[in-house]
Amino acid sequence: MIGPEKMRTKRNVDAVLAVFVTGVTVVTTVFLIVPVIVTVFMAFDARSYMGPFPPPALSVKWFSKLVNDASLWSGFVTSLLLAAATTVSATVIGALAAMAMSEMTTRWRDFFSSAFLSPLALPGVIIGFALLMFFSVFNVLPPFPRLLIGHVLITTPYTIRMTLIGLMNINRTLREAALSLGANERQAFFTVTLPLAKSGIAAGAIFAFAFSMDDVAISLFLSDFKTYTFPVALLGLMRSNFDLTIAAAAVVLMGLTVVLLVVLDRVLGLERAMGHSISGE
Repeated sequence: MIGPEKMRTKRNVDAVLAVFVTGVTVVTTVFLIVPVIVTVFMAFDARSYMGPFPPPALSVKWFSKLVNDASLWSGFVTSLLLAAATTVSATVIGALAAMAMSEMTTRWRDFFSSAFLSPLALPGVIIGFALLMFFSVFNVLPPFPRLLIGHVLITTPYTIRMTLIGLMNINRTLREAALSLGANERQAFFTVTLPLAKSGIAAGAIFAFAFSMDDVAISLFLSDFKTYTFPVALLGLMRSNFDLTIAAAAVVLMGLTVVLLVVLDRVLGLERAMGHSISGE
């Protein structure tokens, strides 16, 4: 039996730990949120130069410059098309690979999972340089397909991982029940397995889209002067003329992410889409 003195000490320790955890949470939240707030305000800065924060007046001039800049707009359109194509390709490949691995024994599943996830262990610069050397030797593809192959290579591991997590959490007796009630393998897959795995597949698609839109290392090596992505265009702008157009571009990308999350929350539910509640019940 714990005495009153030990109980009091334990309560004091718990209280100190609670205060510490709360403090760390608040500091981390401020550290993450403050740069976003500063970026949003600076994107609406009416000054023609980057001055001290906060801006004395607000304007949409930098957004207007962003829209009217032909090179940035071309990069943004390319990034959207590339991210959409990457998301579809990586999601299909990742979902099929994950479904095949989910039927394997643990030994073989771990082997193929490690093989498919291996690109995550390599820096993007190394992958980009290797792809550049490969496509230089076999110069048969235009820039956009090269970019697509590179982006699919680095995003497919995320779609495989998220789909595999979803499939592993599905109650296998549901599929067996469907088969015992007269459904064939195809019907059991489309009526039981696929609907229950859609949250994991959707989560993988989110990661694929986000990483494709954000990638710099692969895109920098595989782009050319006509076909380049939005991050590469922003990098060129930073080197040539560093102004607050970059802040406006960051706000646009943040807004695009928020819209994507809102749509996802309305369609699937955000928690389900991120793979937190795939149970098969």
